[in-house]
Amino acid sequence: MAAKPVLVTGASSGIGRCVAEGLQARGYRVFATARRDVDLAELGALGLDAVELHLDDPDSVAACAERVLAATGGRLYGLFNNGAYGQPGAVEDLSWGVLEAQLRTNLLGWHELTRRLIPAMRAAGEGRIIHNSSVLGLVAMPYRGAYNCSKFALEGLTDTLRLELHGSGVHVSLIEPGPIVSRFRDNALIKFRENIDAHNSVHRDNYAALLERLTRDGPTTPFTLPPEAVLDKVVHALESRRPRPRYAVTTPTVVFGMLRRLLGTRQLDWLLRKASGGGGR
Repeated sequence: MAAKPVLVTGASSGIGRCVAEGLQARGYRVFATARRDVDLAELGALGLDAVELHLDDPDSVAACAERVLAATGGRLYGLFNNGAYGQPGAVEDLSWGVLEAQLRTNLLGWHELTRRLIPAMRAAGEGRIIHNSSVLGLVAMPYRGAYNCSKFALEGLTDTLRLELHGSGVHVSLIEPGPIVSRFRDNALIKFRENIDAHNSVHRDNYAALLERLTRDGPTTPFTLPPEAVLDKVVHALESRRPRPRYAVTTPTVVFGMLRRLLGTRQLDWLLRKASGGGGR
């Protein structure tokens, strides 16, 4: 494997860290992004090209793209967009600012970074754009409205991009994980406490179940997989001659992807309400 350069966002932990290290082990030159100095130092110590990136800041996104393109002579081969967080809370408890913040990080930052890198890939006649979506980009679950919104929008934007880049040599793929071992719940708990007035909400009883889930030790479902399950799909999307438009990861993604095609809306709504356990699962 030639040392093709790949940019991985959100590489401080979890899926992003696993993918960055896994691709480096396969011979790729990996540019790995993080927000905090301590995480950047750790990535650098691993021999990765550590790059500071705040996805909610357009200037930071532009600086990241410029730095990576300069370091690679304008020949970036792959982009794995992964940096994101989940904002729990009922839709009616999401303020304008809270929902905007979710979209700035999970969608708009990804879009801005991607569009700044596409011209270099197009000029080279090859490239791989891989977006880490979610089962919650396929079906919605209660008390995850902000995250659902960001992933549903990502799915539509990515599908459109794939159509527009057809014939350019640049392939676009979505990876759709279900539950994966990561710090996702820890970060979601922080955002919930920062931004949701649980005590004064009509949803406060369900929020108690939600908080129990977010503070529970260990996986919340037996279907939880390690981040290497996502790494396997990223490798295929980078190295296959014909990468798939979508990669389902974990049993819940496969099952819900099938059920949304087979069931009526009311039937699926009933199932999703049951599966969510009022926010407790």
